[in-house]
Amino acid sequence: MAAVAESAIVVPSDDHNQQLRNRDDNDDNENDRSDSKSEFETDMRKLVDLLSKLNPSAKEFVPSSYALNPQSVVVVVPDDNRKSSNDDQHFDNNRRRRNYYNQGRRRMHARTVKAQREDCIRRTVYVSDIDQQVTEEQLARLFIGCGQVVDCRVCGDPHSVLRFAFIEFSDEYGARTALNLSGTMLGYYPVRVLPSKTAILPVNPSFLPRPPVIEQSEDEREMCARTVYCTNIDKKVSQAEVKVFFESICGEVSRLRLLGDHMHSTRIAFVEFVIAESAIIALNCSGMVLGALPIRVSPSKTPVRPRVNRPMV
Repeated sequence: MAAVAESAIVVPSDDHNQQLRNRDDNDDNENDRSDSKSEFETDMRKLVDLLSKLNPSAKEFVPSSYALNPQSVVVVVPDDNRKSSNDDQHFDNNRRRRNYYNQGRRRMHARTVKAQREDCIRRTVYVSDIDQQVTEEQLARLFIGCGQVVDCRVCGDPHSVLRFAFIEFSDEYGARTALNLSGTMLGYYPVRVLPSKTAILPVNPSFLPRPPVIEQSEDEREMCARTVYCTNIDKKVSQAEVKVFFESICGEVSRLRLLGDHMHSTRIAFVEFVIAESAIIALNCSGMVLGALPIRVSPSKTPVRPRVNRPMV
């Protein structure tokens, strides 16, 4: 039995011992990995727990100096998506701020222009019933005692009986003082002075008179000097009555052309006299009643041309 027992004892070999050592090392490595894994999971749980306490909809803090100098502040955002959204928001804020600034400038400019215009209106008076012989210099000389005259603009047809004007002073006191001159005789008529409702606008060069494109001959200019242009003639008045009217006051009429149609309530006429002095006298007939209406007479720019017989169609 002793021999059997001795033979039964097996002595481990070197290979077997090495396998045992390797198994122990593997067990230690697995234990180390499990420990590191547990530590990582613990850290992740702590991080998740910490992030869960943050408010994702909270407004981002922006320093006060950022609005004054946006490039002096650097915002560090770990998430790329969040960075792009912040850039878009920053761009929208800047664009909105620029739009508000531009709108504010436009509003301020409009208010400034309106205030300046209202100030000019308060410093301006309206003068009516001005004699045609009165010049802008004479009119300004009348009001120069009220204050410093900045501008004087006479308007209306220079050949009509009465005209009107706008006079702008350097201050409102001059405009208020000028109102006391209403009823003052200037020329042959008393002028009326009222507060103006508009300011004096600059002259548009396109409205200024231009020289005629076609030059008139010496004969045509001489005929124009003997011709007057008459408007606001009653439709019931005949051509013969117009001729008798001017011949009885001014002198002999050589040619007369009465024009008008059913579309207009009044008629016009070109009256050519034998001598130029008669045409000058006819200019003073403005305001006289012919028929049922007061006529208006002004120098003619064209002579009385002969009628052209148009062929029948």
